Amino acid sequence: MTDTFRALVLDQDDAGKVSASLQTLGNDRLPDADTTVAVKYSSLNYKDGMILNGLGKLVRDYPHIPGVDFVGVVESCVSGAFQPGDDVICTGWRVGEVWWGGFATRARVKSEWLVPLPKGLDSVQAMGLGTAGLTAMLALMALEDHGLTPESEGEVLVTGASGGVGSVAVALLSNLGYRVAAGTGRDSSHDYLTGLGAASLVSRAELEETPRGPLSKARWSGAIDNVGGKILGNLLSSLQPGASCAAVGNAGGFTFEASVLPFLLRGVNLLGIDSVACPTARRVTAWNRLAAELPMDKLGAVAEVHPLSEAPALGKRILEGAVRGRTVIDVNA
Repeated sequence: MTDTFRALVLDQDDAGKVSASLQTLGNDRLPDADTTVAVKYSSLNYKDGMILNGLGKLVRDYPHIPGVDFVGVVESCVSGAFQPGDDVICTGWRVGEVWWGGFATRARVKSEWLVPLPKGLDSVQAMGLGTAGLTAMLALMALEDHGLTPESEGEVLVTGASGGVGSVAVALLSNLGYRVAAGTGRDSSHDYLTGLGAASLVSRAELEETPRGPLSKARWSGAIDNVGGKILGNLLSSLQPGASCAAVGNAGGFTFEASVLPFLLRGVNLLGIDSVACPTARRVTAWNRLAAELPMDKLGAVAEVHPLSEAPALGKRILEGAVRGRTVIDVNA
């Protein structure tokens, strides 16, 4: 183990402006925890874009190393939960927010925050999935827990389908035999989303259109919503009786505007998905299922690899909605 590591470090000036720079730090700067990991790759999520641009008050203490997930090799583990050389993944637990994250060649975290890299996934594939892939699988598992099967009549709607969670969800659902309707605001995404397995596309304008009443035509056998806001309220009114929506994002806003009638008259379910403090056993199950059930030949269409130095610029682009699919960060490049 070397005495230093390289990291993308965020600092905040007296006026509150956040800036990023590549720095070499000593190991003594790492947080106090039991497991040290040599990081290979991280990924760029929407939350990373907010953190890189100082938005949302997700980070309170500076200097800070962002990166809300990473994959790497254990260098040491005081608790004995892992052995040196073990390949591991870290997602959630507010790593990259209140704890130094994956945009560095070395990280130190609590062993209970790590899961073994599943067989069948390499490091690039793991971060091609990352927090987004984990979230997509947790959403599917929640829908399954409430009765959704590939034999359910009708399509499963995925909103924000061009983004990270949405892209993985479309590919995953399609591979398991579900008919998927991909909701997107990008006309240019047709070939991309049909290539991932979407059976049909629904425009953002249609999803945002104000329903004529509190209940619309019962259309969707289930839904994974990455947008929130008005779209979430609208789609609840068009779920089939007893169907569920797994809500995973709030890019469209935190305001929830919906009638109680879909819940009272159709018995629909609104399921909140939290990939941050997800129980370890369910997290391990989700990762193992991703390795076994997601078609890795489609992952190349979902993920692009970029060097660590490009993360700040990519952070701006993801906030502008200009990043499609998954962005993998090679922290050693």
